[in-house]
Amino acid sequence: MMTNNELLKRREQAVPRGVATAYPIFAEHAKNSELWDVEGNRYIDFVGGISVLNTGHSHPAINQAVSQQIEKFSHTAFQVVAYEAYIELAEKLNKLAPGPTPKKTIFLSTGAEALENAVKISRAHTQRPNVISFIGGFHGRTIFTSGMTGKNEPYKTGFGPFPGEIFHVPFPAATYGVSESDSLKALSQLFKASISPESVAAIVIEPVQGEGGFHAASREFFQSLRTLCDDHGICLVCDEVQTCFGRTGTLFASEQIGIEPDLITAAKSLAGGYPLSAVIGKAAIMDAPNPGGLGGTYSGSPVACAAALAVIEVIEQSQLLARSQAIGEELACALIELKSTLPALGIGDIRHKGAMFAFDLLDSQGSPDAQKTKSLLWHAQQNGLLLLSCGLYGNTIRIMVPLTVSDAILQEGITLLANSLKAVTGTA
Repeated sequence: MMTNNELLKRREQAVPRGVATAYPIFAEHAKNSELWDVEGNRYIDFVGGISVLNTGHSHPAINQAVSQQIEKFSHTAFQVVAYEAYIELAEKLNKLAPGPTPKKTIFLSTGAEALENAVKISRAHTQRPNVISFIGGFHGRTIFTSGMTGKNEPYKTGFGPFPGEIFHVPFPAATYGVSESDSLKALSQLFKASISPESVAAIVIEPVQGEGGFHAASREFFQSLRTLCDDHGICLVCDEVQTCFGRTGTLFASEQIGIEPDLITAAKSLAGGYPLSAVIGKAAIMDAPNPGGLGGTYSGSPVACAAALAVIEVIEQSQLLARSQAIGEELACALIELKSTLPALGIGDIRHKGAMFAFDLLDSQGSPDAQKTKSLLWHAQQNGLLLLSCGLYGNTIRIMVPLTVSDAILQEGITLLANSLKAVTGTA
């Protein structure tokens, strides 16, 4: 078997540099919340495929559902010959999505594809062109979703021009000095200076920003957005690509915001590692596009739909929503104790909803410390722990450990995190 370095050399020759990889290691196998590379090194996985593996690596119930579906057929193209798994999954999501309004669901392949289709549906329903999203938000890497994404480097650099009917306003994040009133005021100013609200098809927002740093807006803020959208006939789209399926302690994070979105986009942990995304929305809005206006060759793969049906069962039977809350509290207790007992670590704001957990790293002056964050990622990986960073200033550590993690592995990971922080800051 080849080494990590040998595979890395092959990768450099075969794969363009635009596809970045966080670590110079190559997976050989993984189970639940642990991963082994091709050299046999073991890692505790606090990344979960970027929040794709809420049900863990290679969950046996999901593996079984996938195997059974593959034995029947792997693909027909839903637009040519439909299949029951697509319908059954849509029925379940229509019932599980928040709010009393009747729903309909379309399945696609990626989160970006779901966001693009949410915009198409909103435009078809409203017959308007403009879209508003938020600074710090991440919505994908296509030209349109890159345009909606509120972070320039690395997602926009060199790829413009972007579609001209996308506008950004600040996301409310106390860490960045933006209050909710500031954000709402910016919306009002946008309507005065650039576009009328009657020209807006959709406001797109993450209930908890992912790439932006795991910042969450309040119920009051979302109620204000809901009122604004209702007053002007705008579709309110909640991007739940990263927050869906238990990460925040509820199946959808939008269950916690006190309003009913018009459309919800879901992906990542929806199918336990298989490529599947969804737009779930109010039936009258979802029916706006004409037949043939929505779809895709691989959209709603029967294998991925079978996996997603198994994921729902695993979440319910294993009580992973409660487990998400417990994991978040355990991580918070550990980081709060580290912050209070070892101020030299430079731990800043600690925040979480369920197991969607993040903390900032600061320098001695209290400013964002991206270099310390990079050093922590390296030290943690060397010691057998996989982490990721995020945030507008690159100084946020985000934890997306599978919700199926055992208590022992979770504690081992927390210990490795603490030891790596001490090593980076010379406080060991």
